[in-house]
Amino acid sequence: MSTTIDVTALCPGQGAQAVGMGRGWHDASKESKAIFDRADEVLGDSLGESLSALCFDGPADVLNQTNISQPAIYTCSVACWHGLYGQDASPAVAAGLSLGEYTALHLAGAFCFEDGLRLVARRGELMQESAEASCGGMLAVMGASEEEASSLCAEITSGGGILVPANLNAPGQIVLSGDANACDLAAEACGDRGWRATSLNVAGAFHSAHMEPAAAAMREVLACVEIEPLQSEVWTNVRATRYPSDAADVIRETLAAQVTSPVRWSDQIAAMVEAGCGGWIELAPGKVLKSLVRRIDRTAKVKNHDQPDQTVSA
Repeated sequence: MSTTIDVTALCPGQGAQAVGMGRGWHDASKESKAIFDRADEVLGDSLGESLSALCFDGPADVLNQTNISQPAIYTCSVACWHGLYGQDASPAVAAGLSLGEYTALHLAGAFCFEDGLRLVARRGELMQESAEASCGGMLAVMGASEEEASSLCAEITSGGGILVPANLNAPGQIVLSGDANACDLAAEACGDRGWRATSLNVAGAFHSAHMEPAAAAMREVLACVEIEPLQSEVWTNVRATRYPSDAADVIRETLAAQVTSPVRWSDQIAAMVEAGCGGWIELAPGKVLKSLVRRIDRTAKVKNHDQPDQTVSA
């Protein structure tokens, strides 16, 4: 029987990857090493090299590819959890940023590690394919509210095209996604409004209509995966609410919709705080979520576990 650990586990999404990710956990914990070994066995040479080699040694341009970074981040996060608490433990609450929601659902018992790995590997492939088939981009905007960002997108696309708020990361921190030329126009308009805009080095327009082919294909993939009742509370990006504990079809549809829907991280964390979630920990890799949570709620204390010895709270 799984032991419940009284923490809220935050699971990172794409963008948290970095060469060397997970090596500290792999070397420090036999439980973590076992996860990397299982990932290498499941994926074999489908990524060109073993997943662990890509995580530990890169090169960065390969690790940053969507089809590589997604299974790499998922594996690293699960390895971190096992290094912290072992293989027979679940968090009381779990949440993940986009891709990280798969990690959260695995930790809550929705599916086994191997099924989750195959899901995120396929998700990464499909999103990479959709990105390559379209001319899209993403633009980080600092200083705008959701309403202001939505109004800007509507203005830019009044004559047609795609541009939408894709990541609502924290108050005043929003990522737009859509046509590459629309992102360029939006960057100019942001300057006129006194907002700071930065083009993101990503493969394509994630969480926008450009990802419709990937979303449709993920529905078919998810339909073939057994999803068990949740043993932990899991929150979803799409609606910024809890998942039902025993609603496999809701989980399947939400994960498929997530590919084209905005990531409502700011609303989600605010709702989790209001619901009384606490004991926040951020799993490897990276420290992005710790920063975002603190921007959303200055009273929140988050322990980051990018490395085995990083256990000092914020």
